Amino acid sequence: MSRFFATGSDSESEESSSADEITPKAPGTTLKQSLLLSDDEEDTKRVVRSAKDKRFEELTNFIKTIRNAMKIRDMAKCLEEFEQLCRAFLKSKNIVDKEGVPPFYIRLLADLEDYLNQLWEDKEGKKKMNKNNAKALSTLRQKIRKYNRDYETEITAYKENPQESADEEDDKGGDDSASSSDSDGDDDDGVSAKAFLKKKPEAVPEASKFLKPTKGSGDESSSSDDDDDDEDWGSDTVDTGSESSDDGEEKSASLAMVFLKKTHAPEKSSEKVGKKKKLRKKEKLEEEAEEEGGEEVEGGWEKVKGGVPLVKEKPKMFAKGTEINTAVVVKKLHEILQARGKKGTDRTGQIELLHALAGISAEHNLGQGVLVKIKFNIVASLYDYNPNMATFMKPEMWKTCLGCIDELLDILYANSDMFIGENIAEDSENLTISDQPFRVRGCILTLVERMDEEFTKIMQNTDPHSQEYVDNLKDEGRVCGIIDRLLNYFENKGTTEEICRIYLRRIMHTYYKFDYKAHRRSLGIQAETKSQQDQEESEGEDSAVIMDRLCKFIYAKDRTDRIRTCAILCHIYHHALHSRWYQARDLMLMSHLQDNIQHADPPVQILYNRTMVQLGICAFRQGMIKDAHNALLDIQSSGRAKELLGQGLLMRNMQERNAEQEKIEKRRQVPFHMHINLELLECVYLVSAMLLEIPYMAAHEFDARRRMISKQFHHQLRVGERQPLLGPPESMREHVVAASKAMKMGDWRTCHSFIINEKMNSKVWDLFPETQRVREMLVRKIQEESLRTYLFTYSSVYDSISMATLSDMFKLEIATVHSIISKMIINEELMASLDQPTQTVVMHRTEPTSLQNMALQLAEKLGSLVENNERVFDLKQGVYGGYFNRDQKGGYQQKQSYQRDGGKGGYQSKQGGYQRGYRNQNQGNY
Repeated sequence: MSRFFATGSDSESEESSSADEITPKAPGTTLKQSLLLSDDEEDTKRVVRSAKDKRFEELTNFIKTIRNAMKIRDMAKCLEEFEQLCRAFLKSKNIVDKEGVPPFYIRLLADLEDYLNQLWEDKEGKKKMNKNNAKALSTLRQKIRKYNRDYETEITAYKENPQESADEEDDKGGDDSASSSDSDGDDDDGVSAKAFLKKKPEAVPEASKFLKPTKGSGDESSSSDDDDDDEDWGSDTVDTGSESSDDGEEKSASLAMVFLKKTHAPEKSSEKVGKKKKLRKKEKLEEEAEEEGGEEVEGGWEKVKGGVPLVKEKPKMFAKGTEINTAVVVKKLHEILQARGKKGTDRTGQIELLHALAGISAEHNLGQGVLVKIKFNIVASLYDYNPNMATFMKPEMWKTCLGCIDELLDILYANSDMFIGENIAEDSENLTISDQPFRVRGCILTLVERMDEEFTKIMQNTDPHSQEYVDNLKDEGRVCGIIDRLLNYFENKGTTEEICRIYLRRIMHTYYKFDYKAHRRSLGIQAETKSQQDQEESEGEDSAVIMDRLCKFIYAKDRTDRIRTCAILCHIYHHALHSRWYQARDLMLMSHLQDNIQHADPPVQILYNRTMVQLGICAFRQGMIKDAHNALLDIQSSGRAKELLGQGLLMRNMQERNAEQEKIEKRRQVPFHMHINLELLECVYLVSAMLLEIPYMAAHEFDARRRMISKQFHHQLRVGERQPLLGPPESMREHVVAASKAMKMGDWRTCHSFIINEKMNSKVWDLFPETQRVREMLVRKIQEESLRTYLFTYSSVYDSISMATLSDMFKLEIATVHSIISKMIINEELMASLDQPTQTVVMHRTEPTSLQNMALQLAEKLGSLVENNERVFDLKQGVYGGYFNRDQKGGYQQKQSYQRDGGKGGYQSKQGGYQRGYRNQNQGNY
């Protein structure tokens, strides 16, 4: 009986899938042969198929895979299979030209394009896709749109009447199967298959429902595959040879499957496919249920999350009739907290339960002690919601956290006799209403510090150029308000250590902000409107007074070096930001932080770097060019200013650290609103280097041992000299290089036009608080240094020059010119004398000529060559110790002392150097 159903079953069985190649025969003979043949003989039976059937079957298999991938939204698989389908269709070009484009192919192209357009418009769905699927979706959409242009008419016809297209395809499949069965029947028995099939239902009417494959001949299975593929198996189409009803077919198929499972145990592949289909349907139903917005019908199914079994409805905390008192509520609180931190715990549900418990305790007036304890645990649960340290809080949870802390502070202010602290043991807690004050275990300071850290994480993980960043930054006022409230609370009831910790939090939110109102008051500028005046009066103390009070308390009372170090650095930063240069400099020098800062932790080092940079910018604004250059030298010369200031990671260092180190460094980054403008920093450094380096280069033009003040500035000069085509400067660096070249020639006006113009003003100078004063200082410095450079460069040309002429050339007062030239003469930078009656500068011919300079350079190079040659010779001879040990006799340096020791053979030691000796001989002239 099982053999009978095996040959007569629908396309679900594996033998029936190849039924198009088996010659149709009478039912009796089929049953007899199937009973006689063994499984091996059936498997090894040879099948002959036409090229058309092979090609179309290959296309059908690809289409089936694509549709399966569409059901599970696997775009990468869709793209891969579509490319293979296109290649297979190209191979079938000869058959397609004869037979025409198969309708099932057109149907797939139309359905796939509609499906991709639908996915593309689903913005939320695209966000949930992983990177590979999103990329594959974009690629496949472009390919299918381009590919479908060649089949526009067929696709349009299909879309106008998709049912008719499907019917035509089925009819065509039926005709093909009939023709193939005819050919097979003629070859085998010489009897026409059509006549045979017409007689068959009359001969065996009861068995006809089981003999569907023999009636529909070979292509029945392929058509059934197409039906499965296109999900049209429920249609009303009937094959030409079959006259049985749809109900009979369904019953026969299900009955055959039952028997096949029993008789053919090895056929597990079909069972796996069925299971996969059921799983996919189940997943699809779950996705549809989620997309419907979570609308639940009473008595219907609902999705249950794993974890601690919590009731979805409004939780019933206590059994009916339970007396609600403090002990019961505390016991319930401990039960909820026992699940905290365990794997699979529904953290959102836990927070909801704690909120409900707080509501119950407030409703039954159990006292503020129980409420404070529950609030502590609510805030702690909000912090524990994200197990990963790098993950920041969601906006709704952040708002809930701020609200809970505000409520806690309200309760603490309302109950001044309540004691809270980490040193209170749980056994000694007093949560009930009694004559004794409440005692609750917990630390409000720790919660506020963690809140501050969460705020920093939120700002670090928000796009700084979006409106969302601005909205999040508005919460800083609320954070500072909470810190101020806790600060006032601890000033009355806190310990010294707690006061220092909360003071530091307040300082960290103040030190980097410029106090514009205090700045206007110091300049005597009144507010524009009366409302602004009233607001300024109501705001109370200036930030400088607040910083001074908080920092001095920490200096006096703090016992930990870290808090005191951070307070000092913040205080220096705030002084420098408000142009209080001397206070900032003195505080930095007295603290001696630069001696031990390398032993501090990375966040403190970042704060130190920020403070030094701000100190250098402050010195520049005050006209202290040398101090500004020295303060900025370490940061700028490293080439890693961005990383040292905690404002980003450099890509070139990504290979030097692993993923874990990268995460740690990202957590140390400073939020965007606290950043220092790196372009402004570099511009200040390069301009300071220019004002120091250009006069020095002019004074030591022929000095072979000339040192570099700033390597980075020299690098920019070399880059500018290597440019093959010099155009007008565009970037900030090019402006500074062009200004340096002009200053080197003594042309202060051109230098001024390159440093101060509209482009540089918008990029750099307008960012300073006192813009006009900084510009005036810069012009003054450019004039003075251009004068010094001019005298160094052209002193050999002049016998004497009038100070009035120099004053007109550089637009400086005669007193200033006199002061500059006097300093140069005193420092032996300029060999000249001042003639007071005529107000002229008389030059002295003390500078060596170019030939003498070249001779000096040659002598120095020959000396170094001889020294290196002697060192190599000693190494070869093995007299290594004799060369370097001065105590041994025969050493080269001790013998002759060509350059260093005071021997008679030394060129420079004889006369003290050509330049020095020549200058000393002429000292008496002035």
